[in-house]
Amino acid sequence: MRWRIRFLDTRPLRSSRPFRDLWIGSSASQLGGQIATVAVLAQVWDLTGSPVGTGAIGLATGLPMVVFGLLGGTLADSVDRRAVVRATSVGQLLAAAGLCAQALADNRNVPLLLALVAVGTACGALGAPARRTFPVRLLSSDQVAAGLALTNVSFQAAMLAGPALAGLIIAHWGFPAAYAAQAVAVAVSMLAVIRLPAMKPEGADAAGGRRRPERGGWGIILRRPTLWGSMATDLSATLFAMPIALFPLVNEIRFDGNPQTLGLFLSAVAVGGITAGLLSGTVTRRRRGGLVQLSAAGVWGVALACFGLAGPLWLALGCLAVAGAADTVSVVTRSALVQLETPDAYRGRVSSVEHVIGVAGPELGNFRGGLLASATSASFALVAGGLSAVLAIAAVAAANAPLRAYRTPPATAEPTARGVADAATAAAG
Repeated sequence: MRWRIRFLDTRPLRSSRPFRDLWIGSSASQLGGQIATVAVLAQVWDLTGSPVGTGAIGLATGLPMVVFGLLGGTLADSVDRRAVVRATSVGQLLAAAGLCAQALADNRNVPLLLALVAVGTACGALGAPARRTFPVRLLSSDQVAAGLALTNVSFQAAMLAGPALAGLIIAHWGFPAAYAAQAVAVAVSMLAVIRLPAMKPEGADAAGGRRRPERGGWGIILRRPTLWGSMATDLSATLFAMPIALFPLVNEIRFDGNPQTLGLFLSAVAVGGITAGLLSGTVTRRRRGGLVQLSAAGVWGVALACFGLAGPLWLALGCLAVAGAADTVSVVTRSALVQLETPDAYRGRVSSVEHVIGVAGPELGNFRGGLLASATSASFALVAGGLSAVLAIAAVAAANAPLRAYRTPPATAEPTARGVADAATAAAG
């Protein structure tokens, strides 16, 4: 079958007003989150002047993200998911208001600042699994991947524009204005969620209760080759080939430690991701999502191995752009596959597992790369990591025929009926 280059598929925005509201709210929230991230980093550095202080931000965000992300999965399979996101959005808004208040009060207490960051992160993580289930409930099956691609494009755009906008806001109006911008963005996101229809998990009885599935998210993942294969592919790519921790060392060795070059490394990944997003109609209309994800993850590994060998700056940036594009394709196809293949009664918990893998995999991959580079060299760590990722992905592909053969359900499939049937099958299995 011939591949045609297609631009971003905007059908979800045209066909579903609730999804359009969700996308606008999520885009605002992502931009506000990037502004707040820069503001917190700058304020902590201003208060401590220590990399230990800025490193503590990772602790304040990482732990709540994992712990409350898992709790959020169980919650999302127990009650109305819209209500969960509403409540957690209120928590995020209060945390953003707290950050703004402490900046206005000229707070010098770093633990207080980090505590507010942790509260906001915990609320976001608690609602993340429920929020992840929205597109598959709002869109027909053939548009789910396109909807996720639109969300990914807005995230990549926020990654590019957010830090620059944060710098302008902080330079002209200070930290309170940056946190106020985040609060406004969260409020916009919350208003969008309020307009969504109720989204109780499939299988609720007439009295409004919930029949608890007999097994949790891990059970359904391990019993469905498409699910564990998709997540194993993502974990293989990030655990073996995550390059971010090696950027400063590569920059120091090859490009004299120029900070502008270091910024170009990160920008190149984002530019590749946005480009792939803008052309995502090429892959979101393909029904062979498993093969697309496997192929994109393999390209990610090869591109990063080539980055480890690249001499000229233009070649290094080109490799990173290719890696960023491949990552976007892999993430979009994986997210669509996971949502479509998971019975609705389990979607919250499966989404929480996907969330944790998405958070832990890159962090562990960066740690692995740093350790290997310290024992060998940056080039060896990048090349070995990229090739190891390719081999691990190939092993998943060889062992998982259902993932290779996976096809997106036809557009005529009814999500609600499919969710009920799958939940009954899963509970019986």
